[in-house]
Amino acid sequence: MAAEALDSSADPIRAIPSSALRQRMRAIALMCAATIFFAALDTSAKSLSGVLPAIEIIWARYVASAIVGIVAVRPFAHPAVFRSSRPALQIVRSLLLLGSTTANFLALRQLQLAETSTINFLTPLFVVLLAGPLLGEWAGRTRLVAVAIGFIGVVVATGPGTSAFHPVVAIAIAGVLCNAGYALATRMLASFDSSATTLTWTPLAGVALLTPALPLVWINPPTLSTLAIMMGMGVFGALGHWLLILAHERAPASVLTPFGYTQLLWMILSGLLVFGDRPSAAVLLGAGVVVACGLYLIWRERAQRAR
Repeated sequence: MAAEALDSSADPIRAIPSSALRQRMRAIALMCAATIFFAALDTSAKSLSGVLPAIEIIWARYVASAIVGIVAVRPFAHPAVFRSSRPALQIVRSLLLLGSTTANFLALRQLQLAETSTINFLTPLFVVLLAGPLLGEWAGRTRLVAVAIGFIGVVVATGPGTSAFHPVVAIAIAGVLCNAGYALATRMLASFDSSATTLTWTPLAGVALLTPALPLVWINPPTLSTLAIMMGMGVFGALGHWLLILAHERAPASVLTPFGYTQLLWMILSGLLVFGDRPSAAVLLGAGVVVACGLYLIWRERAQRAR
């Protein structure tokens, strides 16, 4: 019996029941499908950036998110979901998401999809740095080294001599900081509010702040294809987040997060097919470094939880 227990603990895959393993495989498939829709969302936003104002594009994205939240949660049928135990933190979280979305869309105007994706993959590294002062989860020496190497990867991908060397990189990195804060706020709220309440509050800042400014910058979509892309952007974002929710219902985040990096592959492919962008060797090398550091941090977290 002791030997069997030892063998089971040494092989975590065999230790998982077959039904749970099938559930995890479905979750991984859903996660990978979600990254395809998120890549399509960024591709749509980049294609619209030449004909529509950024505020209009971001507003359309948030309205679609709000509609999905209403359909999924039905808050008006269940008014209790509007009540939050930490309303101030919910507002801060929503503002952080708006900052992250705005910075990402501004970066997409001038950078390749592969370049913006590489910068966005800094999010787990920033989470490690911010978790100390905000949550008391201080990183050890090896994690700090991984974060530093990840930053070096971004410098390689976007530094002098590369096509991505542009002041907008600083805006993109600021967006990643906002996204890391958004992730930590989400983790903090999990102890106080239900997922339905948090989903309901998520798009509030974007809709409330962008709608009044919309008449000042609104431009009618010049063609039917532009309108179709705007509508498609909402559909891609909605489906991506829906699949993400379904995936997290079936498997823990520690299992799913590594597969989020497959979005880089779709971003590279989409940039090549839609915009003719060929990522340079420096971008690919830097992206590989950032992804490797992110995966290492995920592995470290899983190993610590297992211990």
